[in-house]
Amino acid sequence: MAGKPRVGVLALQGDVREHLAVLTALGADARPVRRPEELAAVEGLVLPGGESSVIDKLARAFGLFDPIREAIASGMPMYGTCAGLILLADRIDGAITGQRTFGGIDARVARNVFGSQTASFETDLDVPVLGDPPVHAVFIRAPAVVEWGPDAEPLASLPDGRVVAIEQGALLGTAFHPESTGETRFHRRLLDHVSTRHSTRAPAL
Repeated sequence: MAGKPRVGVLALQGDVREHLAVLTALGADARPVRRPEELAAVEGLVLPGGESSVIDKLARAFGLFDPIREAIASGMPMYGTCAGLILLADRIDGAITGQRTFGGIDARVARNVFGSQTASFETDLDVPVLGDPPVHAVFIRAPAVVEWGPDAEPLASLPDGRVVAIEQGALLGTAFHPESTGETRFHRRLLDHVSTRHSTRAPAL
């Protein structure tokens, strides 16, 4: 792939700077995305943690809701952490009235499964697609995947069986925050999806 991959971070709310820092360290041209024209200029997008219902409302207010849905439908790679995972799921448990998602992953995600901020916790997760070492995962008011369809692939689960990382095509979601622990392999996986899509779309010489 010629040049740096252009990857945006949806910058309406949440831990935007941390994602930009990880992507930049991995060699991407990382940019905040707040407007449709900024979305149109990137090849992949991170949906950060925050409050899923607030990000939903802000995306509509900024005219980004439909463009993001269209980008997903067109195959743009995206990675959602925590609230971002909720936004990529087709269905939500515990949604507030009128809350919508961008969708794309055939899964049902439950909001705030692990309780309030004071119930946050950390653990080490085995993620076979990433190999060793295990992923040190930080859960903050985290969701969990409670149901998924045949095209979605769970990537990691807690000992009690709750799925906390999932992938479908070029869409990736985690219930935890790798950007806050120095874990870069999920972001690297997003960049791999961007590179793969770029190469398959490149015209033959």
